[in-house]
Amino acid sequence: RALLFGKDGQPKAKDQLDLTQHYPQPGWVEHDPKEILDAVVKCCESAMSKAGASKDDVAAIGITNQRETTIVWDRTTGEPLYKAIVWLDLRTSETAAKLCGKGPKGKDK
Repeated sequence: RALLFGKDGQPKAKDQLDLTQHYPQPGWVEHDPKEILDAVVKCCESAMSKAGASKDDVAAIGITNQRETTIVWDRTTGEPLYKAIVWLDLRTSETAAKLCGKGPKGKDK
């Protein structure tokens, strides 16, 4: 998703693309990091086009992710090491519960 604001602080244009969800195992949810990057670029270009703006008109960029979605990139190559683990993914729920002092299924210990 991209949202372009004018100098007056008012929204001028926006665009949004859905991402493909991958479910390699029950409880696992992933996105393709390159698809995320490609969608961000396309949305930014589309929003700028809708507003009649160019990259020279952009004074600042704010970036946020999808809650707790995580991607690990190779520092040398710039390539992702694995698919993005999406905030809906449950593979670390037991570890998170232990760290929070709760047992499996959210029961207090």
